[in-house]
Amino acid sequence: MWMSFMLFATIILVLLWLFQFVFLESYYETMKIRDMSRAAQQISKKADYSGLGVAVRKIAFDNSFSVVVTDSQCNVIVAENTMGSYSILGNDISYNYNRYIYSLRNKLIDSGKSSISVKPTSRDGDDEIQKMMFVTSMDYENKDVLYIFIEASVEPIDATATIIKQQLIYITIILFELAFIITMFLSKRIAQPIASLTATAEEFAKGNYSVKFESSGYSEVKQLSDVLNNAGEEISKVSELRRELVANVSHDLRTPLTIIKSYAEMIRDISGENPKKREEHLEVIINESDRLSNLVNGILELSKLESSERELVPKPFSVHEKLSEVMARYRLLNENEGYNIHFEGDEDAVCVADIQMIDQVLYNLINNAVNYCGDDKEVIVTQKNGEGFVRIEICDHGSGIEEELLPHIFDRYYRAPKAKRDVIGTGLGLSIVKEILKKHGFPFGVSSVLGEGSVFWFEMKMPDGEDSEE
Repeated sequence: MWMSFMLFATIILVLLWLFQFVFLESYYETMKIRDMSRAAQQISKKADYSGLGVAVRKIAFDNSFSVVVTDSQCNVIVAENTMGSYSILGNDISYNYNRYIYSLRNKLIDSGKSSISVKPTSRDGDDEIQKMMFVTSMDYENKDVLYIFIEASVEPIDATATIIKQQLIYITIILFELAFIITMFLSKRIAQPIASLTATAEEFAKGNYSVKFESSGYSEVKQLSDVLNNAGEEISKVSELRRELVANVSHDLRTPLTIIKSYAEMIRDISGENPKKREEHLEVIINESDRLSNLVNGILELSKLESSERELVPKPFSVHEKLSEVMARYRLLNENEGYNIHFEGDEDAVCVADIQMIDQVLYNLINNAVNYCGDDKEVIVTQKNGEGFVRIEICDHGSGIEEELLPHIFDRYYRAPKAKRDVIGTGLGLSIVKEILKKHGFPFGVSSVLGEGSVFWFEMKMPDGEDSEE
């Protein structure tokens, strides 16, 4: 970083030396030619001879030029000399019968250009005076071609360049020293926080998620530190969830496997010859095998949803028809187990969603309500039609959920600290619900009151232009 700053300072100084010495004279001459060209353009805009004389006089005095305007035969029409005896054009008109002017006109014609610049040198005593000539032509009143000759003295810049050179040497030394000090300070100020972040990141990479990234230095470094700290907190949560997931899956796998093994041994050792006992034990094995299968399928389903392997297939469907189909699955539970799972709703409506996924959402939410309903064993499925959406609510009268636990209720394998482990299910149902509804972009949530029960809800979109009646 320090080398980069020093290289940058060196490049600036090299450019400064180049422009002050190598290109100074040529740049000065270019500016002179540009000034003479601009003056010639102003002269060429005058439409009559009287206006031409005034323009030539003003431009000559304002810029210390010697200006001559001639016709196509180099006969002088207007001439204004502010350079006195040092003017080549003035001396040419007074003592040389316009021969030099004539030669300049021929150079312009031979060049085939609209204007040219010439740098002649004349000698006055022992002093060499540098001059610059600018020659151009113009069509005047659509009758004749006039030529404009402008002469300007080129001031010697050698002395000025020497002074600038001496000053630039001191400036270069001072700038290098300042650049060295400033770049050392800046590189340390920038690099030190980054080095600290790097050392902390190495600890973080080793699995020490409790480290804190220090925020110091520039605001960008502070922002990076804040982002890394937030990332560390999230990764810590993920690590904790991973450990929790492994523990929960291990528990849920171990329990049915232990039961299956125990009942298989009982069939082998005890009930193998007793048909009634054997059938009971086989039924337990089958139920536990189904539980294992549901757990594995739930994990696979959640993995597909989170990895976007399963694509949505949205179709319009009748809400009443879908709810009636789902509720029919619980008819035997109502009749045999004394549950009261029923539907209350507004008029039928049409929604657009992946039907199979919504079927899974309804099934998981109702199962969750059945598992946690109160002694009345009542679960109410409600449909409420709104403007452009249908809201589905699943209500139970169980013990409810504490308010601080509600944000975690849809987390994978999350269980309240006091939750019982003997509840039927895989522990993945609400996580699957969450991923399906997020994939659809449907709002969802839960509200609960301790001792009164919980209400899980989600909203499905209607097709555009579909209105529902309350």
